[in-house]
Amino acid sequence: MGKIDELFKKYNTNLNDEDVKANIEQIINDEFAANNNIDVYKTCLSLIDLTSLNSTDTTADIVGLTNKVNNFNASFPQLPNVGAICVSPALVSAVRGRLTVPGIGIASVAAGFPMSQTFIEVKIAETAMAVMEGATEIDVVISIGKFLEENYEEVLEELSEIKSACRNAHLKVIIESGALQSASNIKKASLLAIASGADFIKTSTGKIPVAATLEATYVMCSTIKEWYEKTGEKVCYKPAGGIVTTEDAVKHYTIVKHILGNEWLNNKMFRIGASRLANNLLTSIEGKEVKYF
Repeated sequence: MGKIDELFKKYNTNLNDEDVKANIEQIINDEFAANNNIDVYKTCLSLIDLTSLNSTDTTADIVGLTNKVNNFNASFPQLPNVGAICVSPALVSAVRGRLTVPGIGIASVAAGFPMSQTFIEVKIAETAMAVMEGATEIDVVISIGKFLEENYEEVLEELSEIKSACRNAHLKVIIESGALQSASNIKKASLLAIASGADFIKTSTGKIPVAATLEATYVMCSTIKEWYEKTGEKVCYKPAGGIVTTEDAVKHYTIVKHILGNEWLNNKMFRIGASRLANNLLTSIEGKEVKYF
């Protein structure tokens, strides 16, 4: 039996999509209202990877975004700052040279983001260069085509090599859950990412029509829980793409809390990738429209 067969045999990968939806509906019906409050909005704000991944991004744009993070607590002294700033590899140095707030991560996409359809040598080189430029967190996408043709061993080997190239930076592996077609595939991709050494597993790039869904959050967090129960190893979680409203954020928070518990409800263990969410959370917290970021 190969290592992939052994991995999948240890975990239940035969999931029923309708059961997943029913479980989510029950959790949201029972628990959303209790979490829909300003304290949770503040926590969600602290979980944000403030993201700018546009082809039009300039150095000045990213410097401006970084300065907003630097000055955030002067404008909102009662609120927590974001968890990280996430940019393209060539713009990491713009963040590194200006970020003055301790404890905020510098995240970079790498390894042929968002399609991951390039050579493994390029993926490794880009990852290593982003880390050299100052990235403390690296977000990469699995080889989705290879996964869909069930070439699982190559997917695992590629991710393991990328993990080595990260050195001391955290690796966030994006499974692109919206392209995987079923809860069972989301479970398998999550297991491959975790087995490769991923520090975080992440839903989406935000570059295809279906991004972070509650179904993906449910399956991925359940996988993290099962892995922890079997191995004692804690893996972090990041939904990203399409999480725009305060309600969206609280629903994902509710699923994470239900499955993984309070220990995961901090920005060391849980991030939300977003570009528009921060202002919407600020508006909900302040009770008036805020357009800070």
